[in-house]
Amino acid sequence: MDEAKLSQLPDWLAQAGLAGEPELVLLAGFCERCIAAGLPLSRAHVFIDTLDPVHEGRLFRWGQEANEAPLVDYGRTSPVDFIMSAGKNTRPDPEQFEQTERWRRSPFYRMLETGDALLRRHLTQESDLEFSMLPELRALGMTDYVAIINRFAGDGVIGDMDCVYSSWTTKEPAGFSDAHIAALERVVPFLALAVKSVSLTRMTHTLMQTYLGRDAGQRVLHGRIVRGVADRIDAVIWFSDLRGFTRIIDMAPRQVIPLLNDYAEAIISAIHNQGGDVLKLIGDGTLAIFTAEGRGDACRAALCAAAAAHRGVAKLNKRRAADGLPVTDMYLGLHVGEVFYGNIGSRDRLDFTVVGPAVNEVSRIVAMCRSAEQPTLTSAAFAAVDDIKNELVSVGRYALRGVAIPQELFTPDPARTFEARREAAKR
Repeated sequence: MDEAKLSQLPDWLAQAGLAGEPELVLLAGFCERCIAAGLPLSRAHVFIDTLDPVHEGRLFRWGQEANEAPLVDYGRTSPVDFIMSAGKNTRPDPEQFEQTERWRRSPFYRMLETGDALLRRHLTQESDLEFSMLPELRALGMTDYVAIINRFAGDGVIGDMDCVYSSWTTKEPAGFSDAHIAALERVVPFLALAVKSVSLTRMTHTLMQTYLGRDAGQRVLHGRIVRGVADRIDAVIWFSDLRGFTRIIDMAPRQVIPLLNDYAEAIISAIHNQGGDVLKLIGDGTLAIFTAEGRGDACRAALCAAAAAHRGVAKLNKRRAADGLPVTDMYLGLHVGEVFYGNIGSRDRLDFTVVGPAVNEVSRIVAMCRSAEQPTLTSAAFAAVDDIKNELVSVGRYALRGVAIPQELFTPDPARTFEARREAAKR
């Protein structure tokens, strides 16, 4: 082996990691440099668990077959997650059961049980019986297999992100030499550190957007973390809640979390699909904003999101009713005006949100949906916007709690909405 080239790997990985190169670039560059140094690599897999509301982690492949994706996000129905939930009164489906069994017969599962950091097997007929994936590798012409776990110290563990897993195979007839194995042990930890660094950056972005919203999360990541710093913006304010939520809690308390998740999925996806940003989930309530260069564009997006959300809720109600589950509907208030958008709170606990009279008023508007017998109500200011005013009809003047003067409220006219006109044009 060329020790000079091998000794350059840590420096390259440090620079690539600091530059934020994606994990696939790190893995490919690492493998190419290892080969140039005399390590006969033919195939490599690296994976790491992370904190993500949907995916448990990511798998990166180099030297993969044509039908294999180089990047795989594996979900929370993975074997690891399934095994950790063993003992619950649930019956796994066949695919989950197969994944679980495959994981149990993997080298990494053995290493987690024994605490080993490295496992090496020559690929022979005898090794086929030991681990589930080794016969597949041997069928691809691989002759030797090495699995490595680079564990993090206690303070470096975040959730399930506690190590980097990697496997290395070769087609060299004689397999890896002892010198090859020693070289891998020496340089793979640097790759693991670079992968961890990039994964932590991605995880930070994911957590910010998951808990603060897309726009607010980006603002925080760009340094907007100082207490009391807020922008004055013009925005459409969306506030929605679920009808009869308190009654549902009293009648079916065990159904509350699944119910909230179902309806939040229908409502939030509608908001996001129209470019809105969800800022808060307050029990059964959703606070969101829509911004654009002009009020008309923001109001149009909010109305389209409202229509999509109502359709999504109606579809969801059919499914839940068929399953014998409690159902509800969405009440929605829309307003437009200036708000303060930024950090509010104590020195060590801040919230990035919107505040101002317009926010208070929209919460009063949504409370009038029951009295007005309308699923969606808008303020007069919202209804006065040129681009959408012909699509709304007045439902009368109402006294809003905390607002001195009765306000005229409006609701979308089903016959005159943008979507109705578009459908009519198609016909």
